[in-house]
Amino acid sequence: MSLVLASGSPRRRQLLEMLGLEFRIVAPNVDETRGSSELPEEYVTRLAREKARVVAGRERGAVVLAADTTVVLRGAIFEKPQTPAQAVEMLAQLAGRTHQVMTAVAVARDGRLAHAVDVTDVTFRPLSGDQIAAYVATGEPMDKAGAYAIQGRGAALVEGIRGDFFGVMGLPLRLALELLERFGVSYRFTR
Repeated sequence: MSLVLASGSPRRRQLLEMLGLEFRIVAPNVDETRGSSELPEEYVTRLAREKARVVAGRERGAVVLAADTTVVLRGAIFEKPQTPAQAVEMLAQLAGRTHQVMTAVAVARDGRLAHAVDVTDVTFRPLSGDQIAAYVATGEPMDKAGAYAIQGRGAALVEGIRGDFFGVMGLPLRLALELLERFGVSYRFTR
């Protein structure tokens, strides 16, 4: 059975490769505009489901795995920053606080679709303006929800997490494997 990752995320690709799964990548190309009254969990769930549905419609017979991640602080969504100034602003708001990283995972095949959502609490250390500026200058925050990469230099910003580390990276593996199992893709440690 063919497995397709409906994502252009290098982190999601790396996580599936780490598990030794065989898969192809097909970019979903969906509109990621958030509805004005859409709550964070509804938003990531809708996007993950839409990505899976769109790609499954083009890839008949394949099991399609999709995900979407966002960072939430007190109900406000922190998407990918568009400029270094936005990254600095986001990180300044997250500094010294606990926020949530929400990642929705969806799996689809031939009209059938299932999803689940992971929510992980991430607490940032207190950070100075100089520390934030130095991190933003690395360029790492620019294509990351919330303007940081926990698996990269952004790890130095984090005081602790409660939940799924891989969910913060963009693909909670336990949920992904559970959903894939429902669609007949069983994980084996040896091939």
